[in-house]
Amino acid sequence: MKTVEEHLAEVLALVAPLPPLDLQLLDAHGHTLLEDVVAPQDLPGFDNSAMDGYAVRLTDVAAAAEGSPVTMPVTGDIAAGSRSAYALGPGFTARIMTGAPMPRHADAVVPVEWTDGGVARVEIRRAPALGEHIRRAGTDVRSGQVVLEHGTVLGPTQIGLLAAIGRDRVLIQPQPRVVVLSTGDELVEPGQPIGMGQVADANSYMLACAAREAGAIVYRAGIVGDDARKLMNVLEDQLIRADLVITTGGVSKGAYDVVKEVLSRLGTVSFDEVAMQPGKPQGFGTIGPDDTPILTLPGNPVSSYVSFEVFARPALRRLAGHADDELRRPLVTGRSTAAMRSPAARRQYVRVRAEKRREGWSATPVGGHGSHLIGSLAQANAFAVIGEHVVEVPTGGNVEIMLLDSARDRQDAARR
Repeated sequence: MKTVEEHLAEVLALVAPLPPLDLQLLDAHGHTLLEDVVAPQDLPGFDNSAMDGYAVRLTDVAAAAEGSPVTMPVTGDIAAGSRSAYALGPGFTARIMTGAPMPRHADAVVPVEWTDGGVARVEIRRAPALGEHIRRAGTDVRSGQVVLEHGTVLGPTQIGLLAAIGRDRVLIQPQPRVVVLSTGDELVEPGQPIGMGQVADANSYMLACAAREAGAIVYRAGIVGDDARKLMNVLEDQLIRADLVITTGGVSKGAYDVVKEVLSRLGTVSFDEVAMQPGKPQGFGTIGPDDTPILTLPGNPVSSYVSFEVFARPALRRLAGHADDELRRPLVTGRSTAAMRSPAARRQYVRVRAEKRREGWSATPVGGHGSHLIGSLAQANAFAVIGEHVVEVPTGGNVEIMLLDSARDRQDAARR
């Protein structure tokens, strides 16, 4: 049998970061920026009013006070978006709107609340300070400034900034597109009647969500029965939209393991036994004219999910451009709250509930060891990873813990 590390290395050798894409702003939302963005101009691009009010020369209104207001003629209005050159002569004021360009020679804005709101003439009852209520050009962003760095994830505010500096397109790291399908005559869609010998398809839903959490765009292709021709037809139809294909089921040694039967003929997909539990039967390779990578995972739910976390998730993150040290789930060392056993020469992934306490991390096993026990899998937030040369971890013994991400963990963190 191959080791986990050998199989993972071969899987990762199949994939490389997807080439950059030049996208419009709304399409770029949520993606990772692949360039430093430099502001082509100042922001604001011109001096403008921060208030609705009156543009003034400070020397004309310096004496204004509540008991002795200054009355001045209003020469006109300056609206936001005005493109006309405007100069303010001595002894005059202009009504100005928020965001409107400041007239030449004006050095302050009097808010309308400090006046009687006059149109032809205005009574000013309070003097502003020099430069008060003026937004100066370049006070937010300077021309030539790097406003967003390579590697930034583009959220709503970053998209807003790009629009504000006049960018309508950016270079981004595309999300990998993943096709997920389940195989087996025994499978039925959730919500449909389940007869004798049938089970609802949990795997494709579980893996689709796991791939989505890993940053992929996911297409669930549904269920394919144990029919070789239909499986090939579905795969051929799906390849046009896939950077990676993930199948579940049909990779063991059974008489009806159709995935193994079909893909073995292609000569580009190999099937191996990996020294791990759960998840021993694994397959990987490429298919189609574009050599699209495919991972064939076992059909039992726990085996399928463990295999995804150990092999498929790192492959997806490499496609998405992550560095080598960011491909795997984080590992921490903690203490086991109960004894754990593992078969010799296998790397065991035990479902546990991990908690971080004052004294460090702890791992409590949940449920049994069966690879069909999805109920206990749903209660776990981590895997205790027991190495190939360890057959037992005693109560209180040290164990490596692979931390998983889930909505429940985030909720728990928020409550704490």
